[in-house]
Amino acid sequence: MNTVLSLISVIVGNFLYALTIKLFLLPAGLVTGGTTGIALTVNYLTDFSISSFVLIFNITMLALGFFCLGKAFAASTFLYPLSLELLDQVLGDYILTQDILLCTIFSGLGIGMALGIVIRSGASTGGMDIPPLVLQKTVRLPVSITMYAFDVCILLSQALFRPAENILYGVVLVLIYTLVLDKMLLMGATRTEIKVISDKSDEIRDAILTQIDRGVTILNGESGYLHNPSPVILSVISNRELPKVEKLIHNIDP
Repeated sequence: MNTVLSLISVIVGNFLYALTIKLFLLPAGLVTGGTTGIALTVNYLTDFSISSFVLIFNITMLALGFFCLGKAFAASTFLYPLSLELLDQVLGDYILTQDILLCTIFSGLGIGMALGIVIRSGASTGGMDIPPLVLQKTVRLPVSITMYAFDVCILLSQALFRPAENILYGVVLVLIYTLVLDKMLLMGATRTEIKVISDKSDEIRDAILTQIDRGVTILNGESGYLHNPSPVILSVISNRELPKVEKLIHNIDP
């Protein structure tokens, strides 16, 4: 079941990425980073098909992904260019909106969500997603930072043939999807650590165990002035449980 859910996530993420590019990024003539950004530059210089270039570039990156990130990861790199080609055939010249601000916002949201879905599944949209993930695995550099650095360089390459306004919107686009990607990667993983010092530590411990159903660790503390023994209750809870835990603790010891 986990394998099936991961596969569905990879397909949905890659399709969402391709749909965002087709509906919002390309109609507004926005600049962007990643493989798509390189493809836009090549398309301008040579009139070479964007989806075809992405497919060829991804094949080039396939070996890197295969040896560093595994077979399943490498296989998923074909989903994005194939989805983009499919949407190109189905939608043709259909344009949803050419408002550059709307396209920038929704491109950032769509790309960030798509990348987050795919990367959380242990896969990739291919191409320029792979180098940041390889760097994360080998030298522990954050994905969002290295991806942002690569994207800035790719944006600069498009400055040669795009209006200055489009470049500025492109910078906003990269900032939006970098922030959204960060949120997507951390979603469900963040927790809140609480430490409680109280004369009623036993009651508070029992309340957290029974009413919140969370584990508790008792640390041996000492007051800073009088050096009296002072047990410290340590527990890790979800962010949503924090108000409930605070209320519970204060009801026992205001």
